[in-house]
Amino acid sequence: MNTATLLCSCTDRTGIVAALTHFVAEYGGNVIDLDQHTDSETNQFFMRLVWDLRNSALSRDDLPDAMGIVAKKFHNMHWSISFSTPLPRIAVFVSKTQHCLADLLLRHQMGELNGEMALVVGNHEDLADLAEHFGVPFVYIPVHREGKEKAELEQRALLSENNIDLVVLARYMQIVGPGFVEEWAGRIINIHHSFLPAFVGAKPYRQARTRGVKIIGATAHYVTAELDQGPIITQGVTGVSHRDEVDDLIRKGRDIERQVLAQAVRLHLERRVIVSGNRTVVFS
Repeated sequence: MNTATLLCSCTDRTGIVAALTHFVAEYGGNVIDLDQHTDSETNQFFMRLVWDLRNSALSRDDLPDAMGIVAKKFHNMHWSISFSTPLPRIAVFVSKTQHCLADLLLRHQMGELNGEMALVVGNHEDLADLAEHFGVPFVYIPVHREGKEKAELEQRALLSENNIDLVVLARYMQIVGPGFVEEWAGRIINIHHSFLPAFVGAKPYRQARTRGVKIIGATAHYVTAELDQGPIITQGVTGVSHRDEVDDLIRKGRDIERQVLAQAVRLHLERRVIVSGNRTVVFS
């Protein structure tokens, strides 16, 4: 089915839903999914609207202009329209740890991700064979402390040349520079253990065991200039006990990281996430 998805937010008022559904119907569209939310504290309205384009009187090129006219009727409306085809193109950034990359590649092969796995970019060559096993091009761009800015310029050029829509940091053990973050705001997803800030630095699982924690987890979030403080997309936890050794915690942590990252990527690709300040509204 050829569909369009509208994500929008604005100050709440009467008539928003009516205006937007009328906009779809007026041009021959048929609504197939609609979800909305109003934040009572901020009086902000959020909406995800999906409609069938088969009988649309507007072309894809004309839809944004028509939507812009509707949006002007509402105070400070932020909106975007995306289409079901072509599929968004994904680049996965990796270092040496393989579990998140392997999971994403397998899910993509099984048709679970609504996107095209276009590139794997590594600052080490350790995972080249894994990417190539799944038929995804691997590009090695070393990142050295003295030449990090040059490496990031090369990475950004590579993303542009390959028409990438989403960057996924799958245990990519580098801090992304401010220029990179600014260019790709809202389009870089990172995964980390959710001990932060309690267990920062090296060996977080050993720190967690020393403290006797009873749950461990992971957080997937959009990358911002402030390290590991971006809007959270999804999180997950699992229980641990005094019987678990450090290796057990690491194994359980990897399982959660895989699940949480894949869920966040899926939600983004299906246009189910609206960023509002440092929070997200996620339509499941």
